[in-house]
Amino acid sequence: MVNVVDEELGVLSRTLESVRGFADEIILIDMTSTGSGLTKLAEKYGARAHKHKKVSYVEPVRNFSIEKASGEWILIMDPDEVLPKSLKKKLLEIVARPSADYFRIPRKNIIFGKWIKHSRWWPDYNIRFFRKGRVEWTEEIHGVPVTSGKGADLEAEGENALKHYHYNSVEQYIGRMNRYSSKHAELLVKKGYKFDWGDLIRRPTAEFLGRYFSGEGYKDGVHGLVLSLLQAFSEAVVYIKVWQNGGFEKENIKVGDVIGEMGRAEKEVSYWQADTLIKNGRGGIKQRVKRKFRL
Repeated sequence: MVNVVDEELGVLSRTLESVRGFADEIILIDMTSTGSGLTKLAEKYGARAHKHKKVSYVEPVRNFSIEKASGEWILIMDPDEVLPKSLKKKLLEIVARPSADYFRIPRKNIIFGKWIKHSRWWPDYNIRFFRKGRVEWTEEIHGVPVTSGKGADLEAEGENALKHYHYNSVEQYIGRMNRYSSKHAELLVKKGYKFDWGDLIRRPTAEFLGRYFSGEGYKDGVHGLVLSLLQAFSEAVVYIKVWQNGGFEKENIKVGDVIGEMGRAEKEVSYWQADTLIKNGRGGIKQRVKRKFRL
């Protein structure tokens, strides 16, 4: 089943072509403004289209799409994903001799024209293949679905992965970031989070360090650096929007407090710099001391 919005309609043929001959039925969930282009594609590939109001993220729509399926086994796909032949074979083997009720499938994220193998973008496991009735999504954006029965992971190998053409341009990234960050901020507020200006420094710093150093984003070259910076920026925007949701509340901040927060962030940066140099065989006693004592 595939959920489709206007911006993804142009790449949908590639997705549908990849599942041709694999699925007993193809269900498209139409969130486009007109539906005319989708209708033609659905007819071409023998798919059934069901209209759904446009939402800013896919989780609320997935349960709707599952209800429309009649088969025992369900594969959920986004319109910017492709099912490779090797994974088709693997899934058919699972159906013939199932060892679990739901499976987490790795995804190869193609971002700005490159498969990102680090930066916490791989193996990017997602529950996508399951028996009907065993998986249900919550209303939370990017949330993990509720499951029942036995689960299993496909091995984190390229041949077992969905191919995900994630972001083709910086403009596309920023457009989605704007939608997602608004929803994340809204959910934080609903969960009782109270705005803390310190998180404007702590959260983006942690995100960058987690992506670039801990997640070895440096191994992805300039792609890893750019994506780590963009993810850090996205994290900052989430907490700025929480502040916005509170009516841009005025708060006097002493520059010394900001410097102190930045100093703590600097210690974290130094720790991860030292840790990375040591792991890559370039660290000496100085780096080992920094890592041990977070100097």
